[in-house]
Amino acid sequence: MTRTSNLPPSTPRDVRIGATDPADVAFPLRWGIIGAGRISAQWAMCLHACAGATVAAVAARSVDRAREFADKYGVASAYGSYAEMVESPEIDIVYIGTINPLHKEHSILAIEAGKHVLCEKPLAETGADGRTMYAAAEARGVMLQDAVWTRFFPAVEHARMLIETGAIGEVLLVQSDFGDPIYTVQAAPLAFGSDATPTGITAAGRRPGAAIVEYGPDKCAVLTFPPMQSEFVETTEIIGREGRITLEQPAHAPTTLTIRIPPPGTVPSRYRTANVPAPVQRFEYPFPATVRFPDRAYPNQQGFLYQAEAVHRCVAAGLRQCPQYDKQESLHALDVLTKINADVAAG
Repeated sequence: MTRTSNLPPSTPRDVRIGATDPADVAFPLRWGIIGAGRISAQWAMCLHACAGATVAAVAARSVDRAREFADKYGVASAYGSYAEMVESPEIDIVYIGTINPLHKEHSILAIEAGKHVLCEKPLAETGADGRTMYAAAEARGVMLQDAVWTRFFPAVEHARMLIETGAIGEVLLVQSDFGDPIYTVQAAPLAFGSDATPTGITAAGRRPGAAIVEYGPDKCAVLTFPPMQSEFVETTEIIGREGRITLEQPAHAPTTLTIRIPPPGTVPSRYRTANVPAPVQRFEYPFPATVRFPDRAYPNQQGFLYQAEAVHRCVAAGLRQCPQYDKQESLHALDVLTKINADVAAG
């Protein structure tokens, strides 16, 4: 496919760069789900709104738990064995919704059965484990997608387009906070590019905690990890020489993007413009009405649909990762997270 132009700024990156066909949200994939917890339930509800998706099976630690999940969320088959489910010829792709320490084991189980895999974030506990998982997927010729769903939201797609086209100039600083560090860490390669190499990483504290990731002498990401049970800011700021992008609360699943770009020829600083602020542009991206959740769902979980549709388009196109968050960006973030965790553990 050729690069597509004249598209809305929030167009999914895989479509914007001409890698996929928008119609392939209807490409048929039969999903199996490993894990019957809350996150898997919300994934199943979103899959029902994806045109090409069939929620074919769920596997849990007991068949009774799997059957209960299947009955509640409209899943066709239930298994008490993960291995049995991934071997089923009725499954094309597996969603891993188990606890973090089991992601590697369960992903490789599905990969070795020849299934595509979408694994909940963080993909792995270390960058080394992530490399092992990607190598297994490459050997089998299947997709392994790190499910950092933040990257698929229209507001984030819009932000990335602005960064890539130089709308805010050279990016100098990222500020991001959330209780789950992977959400803040992924903001660094989003802003600086996956091929940027961290030159220094300093971390302290557990939760609350913080890290500074340096990219040479004049660029850095300031990441904070507040307690989840607190009234934290939860925004991501991407600051360039010529403007600023704000992914508004909740920045891990944003529906609002704010852009501040001063007029041409002016210096983007209140301290040099007699306290005149840059003009503000605000963009709202409401969810499609096709996904509904109970009141106690996690914030903006309807946005799982954006990730599901991208996976369908990308598998249809023969891609093995989605351009929104590919292997290079995934490993970039996992390596940073590995160093942060090591620093915190060392005290």
